[in-house]
Amino acid sequence: MVKVTDCCYEVTGRPAVICDISPPRSGSPAALPDFFPAADFLLVGYCPGRAVRADSAMVAAQIQWQRGRETAFTLLTRDQNRLALQAHLLGAQLLGLHNVVAAAGDPFPADAMQPQAVDDWRPTELIASIAALNRGRDFRNAELAAPTDFCIGATVDLGRGLRREVELTRRKIAAGAHFLITQPLYDPAIAARFQAAYAEIAGEGLPIPIFYGLQVLEPGGLAFGPTPAAAWAEVAGGRSPVEQALEWGAAFRAAGLHNIYLLPGIHPGGRRNYAAAQLVAAGLRRG
Repeated sequence: MVKVTDCCYEVTGRPAVICDISPPRSGSPAALPDFFPAADFLLVGYCPGRAVRADSAMVAAQIQWQRGRETAFTLLTRDQNRLALQAHLLGAQLLGLHNVVAAAGDPFPADAMQPQAVDDWRPTELIASIAALNRGRDFRNAELAAPTDFCIGATVDLGRGLRREVELTRRKIAAGAHFLITQPLYDPAIAARFQAAYAEIAGEGLPIPIFYGLQVLEPGGLAFGPTPAAAWAEVAGGRSPVEQALEWGAAFRAAGLHNIYLLPGIHPGGRRNYAAAQLVAAGLRRG
């Protein structure tokens, strides 16, 4: 199977797109949408919105088998202990998956109906554990029958303090991350400041590819992370979300940001607008 790092701009010289998708609230193969945007990879989220949904790795494997598409899956430290996480990863590799994104997951609200967070590992520790699996060792340092071969992704939040995020990114790379993805970005200058801060603190440029988040907004919809009020006002006033997203995409390209993490519009309840994301993905891949 193809790895994310095989398709990034630094390797191919062409724009690369990872598209975020939500797993269904069903175990039926018929519950998968009829089509997904024409991205290089489909990244299956892990229970987005903290709702019960089909397992991210199993959905990613089903899409590969049923649709012939390249996939990645998200795995959270919030919901499983280290034994379960590593067992999950071995099962994912058995299903033919080779791309995983390690993250913490949103905290649960204080509500008696909510499950309890596990957080046996921090994301950086999960990344290190996957790297160890790739060397053939589990969390007890016992030898596996065969090593895994995961391409490991990590998350970056450019909305936090730059120095703090640079230090965290350095730790994730040192732990074994192969690529990065960010929350939605509305100003490419933020990416430039992050890159400059990383170079200043680390003494070198980012050594792995980073996919910058591009959100497609929906009138009356939701977004992943804080969104400028002016952007919401545009779509509420009738501007095409596709046109708006492609304008942001053009600004990304002008700033030298050629690896994109595309987030399709999402409505309350979790419905995604993959049709609009398809138009955006096609425009992004044309460059």
